[in-house]
Amino acid sequence: MSSAPELGPDGRPRPKYGEYATPEEQRARIQQPAVTDALSGGIAPEQAQPTPPPAAPPVAGVPAVRRGSMFDRVVTIALLAYGLFTVLTTIPAVADYSAFADVFLGQLGVDVALSDPGSARGWVLAANLVLGVGWVATAAVSWLNLRAGRITFWIPLVAGIVCTMLSSVLLIMPLMSDPAVWTALQDAVVQTPAP
Repeated sequence: MSSAPELGPDGRPRPKYGEYATPEEQRARIQQPAVTDALSGGIAPEQAQPTPPPAAPPVAGVPAVRRGSMFDRVVTIALLAYGLFTVLTTIPAVADYSAFADVFLGQLGVDVALSDPGSARGWVLAANLVLGVGWVATAAVSWLNLRAGRITFWIPLVAGIVCTMLSSVLLIMPLMSDPAVWTALQDAVVQTPAP
């Protein structure tokens, strides 16, 4: 074994323990610039204010959780709660479609009954699925966006409008496909006096 120092590309011996490092490089390495400045200024280290250690970098694979505004959180949760209330009250209300159709047609001023209430079963099931699955998907997407710290209130708002419109169209289809109801609705429109 040779005890001769290993030479660097410039012909000088390779540095050990930061011998050739500038004071700035040394401060960067030890990460305590205040103590280094105090020592170079002739002040004892206990009189110097140590800087806190740098924050640990985030762990790879774990996203940092950001918080959105409190207003956005409150509005999003309120809209989701209102949507859940609407879904939970609408599904039982349309379960008996003939009663639902009688109330709906009565509000329109039409006195006619649905010819075949059993034919509406598939439409009611589809409307209920749109409402239920739509609310669950909306809640999941809203929760993910809230955790990511993004603006979220618009998600339950838009989803509520879309799901309500789709389910309304599905619930109206049995009425529109019944010839007796369709004729009664047309007669009611024709008989309505102009303002």
